[in-house]
Amino acid sequence: MTSTDLNRHDPAGTDPAEAHLDAAVATVDLAAFRRNVELLVATAAPAEVMLAVKANAYGHGMLPISLTALEAGATALAVLEVSAGLELRAAGIGVPLFAWLHGRDTDFKAAAESKIDVGVSAVWQLEAIAKSGARVPARVHLKIDTGLSRNGASAEDWPELVTTALHLESQGFLEVYGAWSHLADASTSDDEIALAKFTIAVEVAESLGATFEKLHLAASSAGLRMPKARFDYVRFGIAAFGISPFDDVDGQGLGLEAPMTLSAPVIAVSDLDAGHGWFGGLEYDLAEPARLALVAAGFGDGVQSPAADTAEVLLGGERRRIVSLGVDRMLVDADDLTVAAGDTVVLFGSAERGEPTAEQWAAHADSIGDEIVSSVAPRVPRRYIN
Repeated sequence: MTSTDLNRHDPAGTDPAEAHLDAAVATVDLAAFRRNVELLVATAAPAEVMLAVKANAYGHGMLPISLTALEAGATALAVLEVSAGLELRAAGIGVPLFAWLHGRDTDFKAAAESKIDVGVSAVWQLEAIAKSGARVPARVHLKIDTGLSRNGASAEDWPELVTTALHLESQGFLEVYGAWSHLADASTSDDEIALAKFTIAVEVAESLGATFEKLHLAASSAGLRMPKARFDYVRFGIAAFGISPFDDVDGQGLGLEAPMTLSAPVIAVSDLDAGHGWFGGLEYDLAEPARLALVAAGFGDGVQSPAADTAEVLLGGERRRIVSLGVDRMLVDADDLTVAAGDTVVLFGSAERGEPTAEQWAAHADSIGDEIVSSVAPRVPRRYIN
């Protein structure tokens, strides 16, 4: 697919030709993303990569990212909700899809008939699958809670979940296909304990008669640093988007690249006197005369207000502080710079190009890089290159 094709088929995408010249734009470098996935595929081998595209692929655009991930060697996609899986099926994607966040209104019938695997944590979900009226058996992955406490059956409830699933399998309602869990990734020792719990749970299930085709436990963190937790699938998520899951190294240090660059144009530049005032509808207080650039990006575009007090943007080749932040505008210090309306300001992007990164913004916001990229608003056009 071409860049324009990807934008046309992605609900969050916008044809670059249609992007407003006076607004923020998120440029997604699919070649950089492809290199990340290729690196992760090589790291996980012989385990397969199930690429997580939840939250609209962390704000990057689910369909373009899914297509690129599959080109780069991923063999399955984790979509979180069945509804997202149905979108990908409608777009013609035929690889295994895995959804595990279910409510009482989850369409298990559509999931089964669209061949979307479902993660199951509780007996009520199995019963809902059996009552869904699907014409084909649902393929399920049974989840054991290994310590994260984000759904999953407890060790006490696990035998009942397994035996209920096997009973419904014998009646033709479903196929018990996999067992899985999430790691808390709190520490190496915690992950070792969780791995042991998972192994024991699989052994218990097998003693009850279960046979699993796929086992999966590791996501980005364990997928990179805990080979024995990789099993059949590694569910790589945020690492594929150039953001490190670790505190001791950033994405660049892991050999990963940031595919997304959030930028916005300068709307106006003004030399202002010291004191309190307004420029472009934004309030400022200046201890001395200064040059300020009015930039077309604000918290309505997903710019994190907690970070704006200390984070920097790239303007005129230099890192500059944010003076004031509004819903769709910001004021940036432009002292001693030759800048004009139409110049580009990079809020975050590539470390390789010397730009502020989403990970750096996360540090200023006391958050994580996942939140920074995922928070880029749907109204911001996604422009796909490479």
